[in-house]
Order: sequence, then C-alpha cells, then structure tokens
Amino acid sequence: MSWLRSSPPTRRGYATAGALAIALAAATALPATAAAPAGAVASPRAAAVYEAESATVSRGAVESDHTGFTGAGFVDYDNVQGSYVQWTVDAPQAGPTTLTLRFANGTAADRPMDITVNGAVAAAGKAFPGTGAWTSWTTATLSVNLRAGANTVRATATTANGGPNVDHISLQSPGGPAADTPAAVNGQLRVCGTKLCNRYGKPVQLRGMSSHGTQWYSQCLTGGSLDALAGDWRADVLRVSTYVQEGGYETDPRRFTDLVHGLIEQATARGLYVIVDWHQLTPGDPHHNLSRARTFFTEIAQRHGNKTNLLYEIANEPNGVSWARIKSYAEQLIPVIRQQDPDTPVLVGTRGWSSLGVSDGSDENEIVASPVNAGNILYTFHFYASSHRDEYLATLSRAADKLPVFVTEFGTQNSAGEGANDFTMAKRYLDLMAAKKISWVNWNFSDDERSGAVFKPGTCDANGPWTGTAQLKQAGVWIRDQIRTPDDFPTS
Repeated sequence: MSWLRSSPPTRRGYATAGALAIALAAATALPATAAAPAGAVASPRAAAVYEAESATVSRGAVESDHTGFTGAGFVDYDNVQGSYVQWTVDAPQAGPTTLTLRFANGTAADRPMDITVNGAVAAAGKAFPGTGAWTSWTTATLSVNLRAGANTVRATATTANGGPNVDHISLQSPGGPAADTPAAVNGQLRVCGTKLCNRYGKPVQLRGMSSHGTQWYSQCLTGGSLDALAGDWRADVLRVSTYVQEGGYETDPRRFTDLVHGLIEQATARGLYVIVDWHQLTPGDPHHNLSRARTFFTEIAQRHGNKTNLLYEIANEPNGVSWARIKSYAEQLIPVIRQQDPDTPVLVGTRGWSSLGVSDGSDENEIVASPVNAGNILYTFHFYASSHRDEYLATLSRAADKLPVFVTEFGTQNSAGEGANDFTMAKRYLDLMAAKKISWVNWNFSDDERSGAVFKPGTCDANGPWTGTAQLKQAGVWIRDQIRTPDDFPTS
C-alpha cells in the first residue's frame, strides 16, 4: 500500500525487449514421466508429453550421451538444413494450445527451426539459442492451433548447423487446463452472494502468488518457476502484475501485452488460475489510464475469453480519489470487458490503496451504500501485516459478510513490503480468510532485495533452483508452507 514497493529495483535496470522475450521462452526442465503408447505421456499437473525418440526422424539420430533428458533419449540433428523431427499428436477437440519444446544447444550459435502444424507454418525461423552446455536443457513455447483428432507437428532446421538436441514436445489440450489441477477441478468461477464459487456453485478459496512488475522481474516467471509454483508450492493462482507507468505498459503496449498473453498460456498449461492485474498505482486516479485499460482488456478478453481460469483486476490500488471516482471508472470499463467476455469475474480496486477505504479514514460502508452497478464482481483488499493491524483486520471481517472480497495482495512485512516479518499478525489474517473463504495472493514472486520478495537475490538471474526452500527468504519459506496445505474445493 505504499509507493515504495513500486520503486525500481536498485540492483538492476529495466528489462530490455530481448530479456523479456528470452524470459518468456526459456524455462527449466519438466519432470520425467513414464512411457505410454506412441511416445505420449501424461502428468497430473502438466500437458501431454511426446518424446522425440518416439517420433519420425529425418537426418538425425536418437542419442543418450548427454544427461538430463526425459524418456529414453533425445534426437541429435544432423548438421544440415532440412533435418527434422516429426510427431503425431492427438487433440480431443479443435482449438488453440500451447506447444512447449524442450531442447539443449551446447554451442554459442542460434539453431533456428521452422515449426509447422499439419503442414502450416506456426513459427518461421524460431530461435533456439545456446544453453551453455549439451546437458543444459531448457524450453521454448509458442501458441499453435490443433484440429480435433490426429495432428502432425514438425520441427525443421533452417541452417546448415542443423537443429538443437530435442528432448520432447508437450501440448496442453485445447479448451482448458490439465486434469486434476485447481482450474480443472473448479472450472469457470462466478460470484455467488458474497463468495467466489466454482462451477458446482460451491464457495472456494484460491491461494497463490503475485508477480512483481514484469518490466523489472520477468526473468522470475519462467517455465521452471511456474512448474515449481504449480507443483512444489501447490498454488492455485498466479497474479500477473502489469504496471502501467514506471517503465511498464505505457512505454511499449505491444511488448507488455504480449508478455501477458504468454504468461496466461503458461499458467493455463499448469492448471493455475490467472489474475490479469492492471497495476495502476501512480497516479492514483484510475481514470488517468482508462483509455489504455480499454485497449488492454479488450485484447486480453478477445484472446482469452474462452478460458475458464481467468480473473480481471482492473485497478490495482486507487489512491487520492473518492469511491465515487473509482466506481465511475469501473462502470465505464466493465462493459467494455463484458462485450468480449461475459463470464470472467472482475476485481475492482477500492479506496485508499485497496484498503476498503480504511487508509483514507473510511470503511466498507461507502461501498455497501453505493456498489458498482455490475454483476459477477469482487472488491479487492490489500494488507501488510506489520503495518495494518486490528482496525484493518476488523474491516476485512465485516466487509466479507456484506461484499464479495478478494485479497489480491498482502505481505507479512510493513506497507513498503520490507522490514521484519510479523507472521503472528499475518496468521490472524490467514485464519480469518480461511474461515470466510476469502481468496488471497501474496506479494511477491521475485528476488527483489526487499524482505517481501520470496526468493533470495540472484535466484532469478541464475534461473533457479526453484523448488524446495534453500533459495527462499524467511517470508518465502513461511508463505510456501501456507500455500502447500490442502485445498478445500467442494464438488458436490
């Protein structure tokens, strides 16, 4: 709830376009899986995997001399243009999906390939840069369209160097996240009364993490870190924070929108819900960014409105303005979103840095007396346990009995997201939210130097390790433990 949390990190500058692209494409290894017919395997928290050694290979060989591969081996392309690996993959229904290719390139030279699906080019000359060693495996992702039934996917080298070593491809089934994940179990969420409910009409509580600003910390959002968030942390939801100012969206709308597209696809493939956070902060009046918000959310809703795992957070922390002003903004933007996506819940920021007005000397009653004229919405509340004590806790408790509330940001530190942790006060909040089925997201999934960032500095630049606790700060260890406790998702 303080501008201090939004200030640029002191140890790095803004991310470049290249760094953002690499961070989106690069990821650490997927877990190995057991063999299945035709080279396809399934993981309870991942997409279907098709091993390269089970595919059709032209001018290449199946090898196993470099460790770290999944399955029985990998394909070593001949150093010749036109060498390829071709898979036959099955889709239960037609539609867009995320294709992930796992590879290693022990040279310093890029080894680009054309990726085709059913003979049509999905990505021409897609880069597969050096990974540092032939035992250093990483992934690249792209969006493709599949038809129902059998599909042919081919990765063809476009230079005389041939392709990289290819381990496998994985594809998320069109139309939704993997089975047995939070998003698959609960499906399309909807507000029912004062609760967030799943497709069975049962109240649920989502728990997860918020990214830091993607203009600074996109390198913390890789395939490996998202695998860890979904699998090791057992999170339900990822909040993708797109700052509007401070070197964010307004500097390059195309680049930051594309980054959101990619992160939505990656989170969807892992069965996570995604909060698309329009991180308006300074200036505090959301009307300042209304035109930009219309453009941004129109495109996001057009492309992803058929998904059932999204929530739209339309104004992070309004400040310095009245509730009437915030309400006016919401009532102008929500209809724009609804034209593209009638079903996804919308999260509305509240007065006083999303404190339900407490930080401005007010409380939830101003919203109760004059709610936003729209359906399927929740109101956001943010707290930092070391700074926001009993008055804030009592307000959240009262508000949750009158309004649908989602805590889209909180920390165990002070309002700047730094300083000593107050786990005792934070646990009082978490106990209340569990009792009242209030969903929450912790700030933040990065290696910022402040105590509120879960990873130790340098973790993201080193691309992990992401699992376990050795790389976590004190707050990271604690919040991971809170997220890892079993979910309660009633289905009947």
